[in-house]
Amino acid sequence: MVSAMVLTGCGNTAQQTIAETAEESETADRDVQTGDAQESATAASETGTNAAYEGDLEDIIPEETVTLTVFSPGANTSGELVGWFAQLMKEKFNVVLNLVPDPDGSNYTARMESGDLGDLVLWISNTDDYQRAIEKELLLDWNEDDLLADYGPYIASHMQSPLEKNKKISGGTVYGMGHDIGVNATDISGFMYDWSTRWDLYKELGYPEIKTIDDFANVLIDMQKLEPENESGKRTYAVSLFSDWDGAMVMFPKAMVTAYYGYDDFGFGFYDTENQKYIPAIEENSPYIEMLKFYNKLYQAGALDPDSETQGFSNCLEDYQNGVSFFTPFNYLGSAVYNTTDNLNAGRAMLTLIPEEATPINYGQNIYGGDYVWSIGSNTEYPELCMAIINWLATPEGRMTQLYGPKDVCWYYDENGKTHFTDLGKACAADGSTEMTDGYSGMFKDGISNLHVTWQVDARNLDSNGETYNCKNWESMKSNDVTEIEKDWRTHTGSDSADNYLASRKYKLSVGTMYAATPMSDELVVTWNQVSECVKTYSWKAISASSDEEFNTIITDMIQDAKNYGLDECNAYQINEAKLRKAAEDEALAANK
Repeated sequence: MVSAMVLTGCGNTAQQTIAETAEESETADRDVQTGDAQESATAASETGTNAAYEGDLEDIIPEETVTLTVFSPGANTSGELVGWFAQLMKEKFNVVLNLVPDPDGSNYTARMESGDLGDLVLWISNTDDYQRAIEKELLLDWNEDDLLADYGPYIASHMQSPLEKNKKISGGTVYGMGHDIGVNATDISGFMYDWSTRWDLYKELGYPEIKTIDDFANVLIDMQKLEPENESGKRTYAVSLFSDWDGAMVMFPKAMVTAYYGYDDFGFGFYDTENQKYIPAIEENSPYIEMLKFYNKLYQAGALDPDSETQGFSNCLEDYQNGVSFFTPFNYLGSAVYNTTDNLNAGRAMLTLIPEEATPINYGQNIYGGDYVWSIGSNTEYPELCMAIINWLATPEGRMTQLYGPKDVCWYYDENGKTHFTDLGKACAADGSTEMTDGYSGMFKDGISNLHVTWQVDARNLDSNGETYNCKNWESMKSNDVTEIEKDWRTHTGSDSADNYLASRKYKLSVGTMYAATPMSDELVVTWNQVSECVKTYSWKAISASSDEEFNTIITDMIQDAKNYGLDECNAYQINEAKLRKAAEDEALAANK
C-alpha cells in the first residue's frame, strides 16, 4: 500500500511525514505469541514516561562535532540535514547527520561491497536487501554489550512488540525495529485516502450526484472546464501525477484501487482484507486496469497533467499547493497542503468528496510496527550515540519534535497534560514557509528531517493526558470557528472532520500483524524486476493513450508481455504470501478478542 505513513498532521505540517510514504506491507508469520506481545505493549502504555530516556549522555557525546552517515534508500533528499532539526541534533548530540539515498540501488551495491553501510541505516523493507545485510554481518546486534538496555531504555521499555517482530524476521537476533508503531492493536488510524477534492468547484457545479468512479471522473472533467486557469493564470488539470514512487506497478492507479475498493497493494495485485485473498492486477477487467482507464479518461479529456510521467514528487506537490490540480486520493498531497488560511478564507478548499460506492481502506494501528527498519551499521565508531539518537526519536518528545518542531518552542503540555501549539508552532503547522525563531533559523519546512518515524501519528501520546500525536485531535485544536467553505462541507456531509465522515461510512480495515514478505530467490528477483518494468512502461502508455482503441491494445500487449516475462510465477509467489498474511491476521484478530 501507499501510506505514509500516516500523513494526517495539521496544515502543512503533514509534509514532513511524506518520506514515510512508501510500500508498507505490514506483518509476517511468527512464533511469538500475539497476545503476549500485545499485553506488553498495553502494559507499557500505562507506565507513561517512567522509563523515558533521561540518562547522562556525557560519556557518549563527542567533544568535537561528528558527522554520522545515514543510509536511507527511500530518502527523497541527500546531503547534510539543515535547519531547525539539524540545529537541535547538534545541540542535543553534537552530531551532523548526512543523508545518503539510493534511488537506483547503486549505493546499496557499493556499500555492501565495501562492507560499510553507514552509521544509521533506515530500510524501506525488512526483506531482501535487509536480510542480505544481516547475512554479511553489516548490522549491529542491539543486545550486544547491553547496547539497547543502556542507551535505548525507552525503546526497551515501550517497544517490546516491534523488537520481537524484528527478532523473528532477523533470525533470532534484534538488529532494529520497525516504524509507525501503535500502542493498541484495536486503535484505528486516520484515513490517508481522504479523496481531497476542490469542494468549492464542486459546490459551483451544483453538487452533482457521484455514485461510481466514472461519475467522479466526469465531475473532475467539468471542474477543469469550470476553472481552466488557477489564480496565477496557469493552466489547471483535474489531476497531476508523478512516477518517483512507482513500485511493482504505477503508484497512482494502484492507489486508486485502494482508495475506491479498499484492496491493499500487494505485489502485482491486491490483498482483499475482507475475503483474505489475493487479487491479480495484470489481467483483463482487473481493478488496476479499471483505474488505468480512469486516468486515461481524464487524459483524453485534457484534464490530466501531461508532465505526470516525467515530473518528480516536488513538482507535483507544487501543483497541488498552487491550485493547479483539483483531486488526489491522498491527504498529504491535497487537504494537508492546499488548505492554507488564505485559501480557506477565500472560499477555496480541498475536502473529502467520495463516490457513494467507494469503500476506502483504513489501516489498523500496528503494535509490531511497519516494514521500515531502524538499524545501526556494524562498522560505526559511535554505536552508543546512534542508539541514543534512535531512542530519543522513539520518545514522545522525539516524535512530537519531528512532527511539529522543538518542545516549548513550537508546542507544550499544559498543567492538565493537554497538548497545545505555541503561536510559532501554530503558524508553522498552517504554513511550512514560516520562519523559525527562538534560536532556530530557516523556514520550518526546510528543517524537516524526513527520517522514518517511530510512533504512528494516530497512536496515543503516552506523555499527554489521553491525546494522540495527531494535532487534528487535540482538545486545544477543536473549534467550531471554521470558514464558510468548511461549514458548507459540514452541512452536506453531516460531519465535522474527514476522518469522522469516512469512519461513519463503509470502509475496509487492514489489520496490523507481524506478517513480513518471504525473501525471494535470486531468480525470482530478476523475474520480478523484468515484469515490473514491463508493467510500469505499459501502464504509463495506457494512461496517455489517445483513444479507447489504443488503450485496449496497450492493455492486451501488457498482459501478454508480462506473462512472457514470468507474471504467473510472480502471482504464484503472491498467492502463497496471501495465505501467510491471512494466518497472521487470524492470529492477531483472535488475540484481540
